[in-house]
Amino acid sequence: MDFLKRLDKKVFYPSALICLVFIVWMTSMPEAAGKAINAALTFINTTFGWLYLLLVSVFVLVCFILAFSKYGKIKLGKDDDVPEYSTFSWFAMLFSAAMGIGLIFWSIAEPMSYLAAPPVGDPNTVATAQWSLRQTIFHWGLHPWSVYAITGMALAYAGFRKDLPARISSIFEPVLGRNNLDGGWAKAIDVFAVIASIAGVATSLGFGAMQINGGLNYLVGISVNSSVTIVIIAIVTCLFVISAVTGIKRGILWLSNINMSLMGILMVFLLVAGPTLYILNSIISATGDYLQNIAWLSFYADPNGVYAEQAGYDWVGGWTVFYWAWWISWGPFVGGFIARISKGRTVREFVLGVLIAPVLLSILWLGIFGSTAIHIDLFGAGGIGEAVSKDMTSALFITLSNIPGGHVFAIVATILIATFFITSADSATFCIGMYSSGGDLEPDTGLKVFWGVIEGAVTAALVASGGIAALKASSILSAFPFMLIICGIIYCMFKSFNGEFASPTKLAKDTAIVDREAARG
Repeated sequence: MDFLKRLDKKVFYPSALICLVFIVWMTSMPEAAGKAINAALTFINTTFGWLYLLLVSVFVLVCFILAFSKYGKIKLGKDDDVPEYSTFSWFAMLFSAAMGIGLIFWSIAEPMSYLAAPPVGDPNTVATAQWSLRQTIFHWGLHPWSVYAITGMALAYAGFRKDLPARISSIFEPVLGRNNLDGGWAKAIDVFAVIASIAGVATSLGFGAMQINGGLNYLVGISVNSSVTIVIIAIVTCLFVISAVTGIKRGILWLSNINMSLMGILMVFLLVAGPTLYILNSIISATGDYLQNIAWLSFYADPNGVYAEQAGYDWVGGWTVFYWAWWISWGPFVGGFIARISKGRTVREFVLGVLIAPVLLSILWLGIFGSTAIHIDLFGAGGIGEAVSKDMTSALFITLSNIPGGHVFAIVATILIATFFITSADSATFCIGMYSSGGDLEPDTGLKVFWGVIEGAVTAALVASGGIAALKASSILSAFPFMLIICGIIYCMFKSFNGEFASPTKLAKDTAIVDREAARG
């Protein structure tokens, strides 16, 4: 229990207690817990859905302002610092941590859900097909990466340029003051960051475990049920804890490079073996449609209930708001992890690397897999949309079964899901350990093991009590407070960046103030 000596007790104990109470509550009273979560979810969606749409769109705008303004020249580190990792390894790690496992789950399940039951238009038509792919690209495009970019950039700047501890509260030094970074407000911010991270990663791990279960059902006939999914969660939890213990330069880096290689193999296979021309035309059309309509898509809140009436439920809340909340809940740990591996890069290089390159890769992946499934349903054997409506975890594997040689590549896909599962959880475990140990860049092994087990237990509790619905709800509820924290992060970041261009007189005055505060402390 040596890790207890290196804890930030004011962050660790409240966070751990909240998680343990939640696990006990979900497992001992699953029905009551499910009703309470659904009631809270309905309230958030109904009352604050518009706020999610507005603020995440603002986050995108802020990223481009930072990249293409004078602030873009600021280095996330000292002036002579150079990047620690090659561009490929940096990109592989940030993509694996931030997007991989969810992208695999939803790349076919999402567009096929829209195609079979669209909120506008007729199901299973060519027009709806393009709408479905465009909407999917929108949900996985610039908006999620803006959340990671803002959080990661601010944390890297605070840690590597201002030499502050690697924790979310350090970003608020311009407002709280350096001497108050151990005060109550700072600790509350870090507790919210830990809780949001746990909920966000639990959502993804739940999706990943359910999809692995679907893959095993397709490959060897193992039953699809929550008991099998929980066993998978337990096994993979052990694997990602082992990976987390080995550190970034071995476990995460090695697995991230494997992820990118397997992704490349699957994309090339499906592009060549699938309806190649249809895929390419669909990618170009849907991307153009996305770029042309991005402003409208970003702010559409369905005020007159058009989508909700046809879909039969709050479609914007169930899809767009859920996604934005999911990305926000991932913000603390993905942002923290990206910050940890981005020392020495400029703000412009960071934003363009985090915002542009992953979006292009996501569009390719979604276009290849989504278009293949759509083509099969519209012009081929069909049946994918119907299967998805019954079991979303089957989408990828049923699609591959319609492609020559797909059975072999279903094995590759299952391995890829598992490795993405491990890298996402591994990254989260590392960052949660960092936040709960006062910003230690090398959290203690025991601490990472503890949080790894907690992540697995929370995931299992959510799967057992409500499946996909419970996983979605946990992200939306935990993301709300951190969404407001990100607004504070933006204010503090601009305040800090403006200091980089302050006059020598002002800098001297600020330095004197800091020195006086330090003397009083």
